[in-house]
Amino acid sequence: MIPKLNLLEKLQSQKEIDQRFYNEIDLSNLFNYPIRKESKSSIEDRLKSLNYQAINKVNVDKLEKGEVYHIDSIREIATTYRLRFLPLKYFKPPLPEEAIKKIEDFENKHQTEIQNLQILAPSKLFKLENQDDPLLFAPIGNGYYTLIHQWGGDLSGYRKFLVWPLRGPVELVITLLLVSYLLTMLVPDGLFSKESSSMQFWILFFFFFKGVIGLTIFFGISMGKNFNPFIWNSKYFNA
Repeated sequence: MIPKLNLLEKLQSQKEIDQRFYNEIDLSNLFNYPIRKESKSSIEDRLKSLNYQAINKVNVDKLEKGEVYHIDSIREIATTYRLRFLPLKYFKPPLPEEAIKKIEDFENKHQTEIQNLQILAPSKLFKLENQDDPLLFAPIGNGYYTLIHQWGGDLSGYRKFLVWPLRGPVELVITLLLVSYLLTMLVPDGLFSKESSSMQFWILFFFFFKGVIGLTIFFGISMGKNFNPFIWNSKYFNA
């Protein structure tokens, strides 16, 4: 049985692959912002009016490199598992109390107020009242994000395989070829003639291939579906 999928563990694994973004991080150069303590209003009220063009001010000395992720690592995980990386305002479920507490702890630690938050989660979480392993990030400049909190249950371990055909045109064509081959293999020998032949097999194969291509195009267009690299940071429903 395939184990559940923990997004944070996968992101940490991707971070190890993308070491070129992390080996030479000089935080003192990246985040050159003056830090000052501001009067704090209700966190919940402020989260409703965040500035999604802003870069969060942080105390470099208190920033943990282990919780800093580059946008390319986040993009790779999002496209692999068909996730969205969007501003918090598009996230429908309310943040859990633990997440609010983590935001407050982050602000106290860095003596600042959060100005911008992003969420990495499945598309349905930006429409439905579900919670499947979302990750909450704060942008800190130069394409880097610091992890604030993770909550919810793990994703299905089958997700990577289920969304693999939508990673790109090549993956989709390979999937359609495999489906056509399996359908051809299911046709009993001698169904159309007394003797089976390789020519009959390939005629059936191309018949099924054209059929699954037509169905894929029809449902893909009617449902407004697109490939993973084009929707990972899209705010639009039909993407």
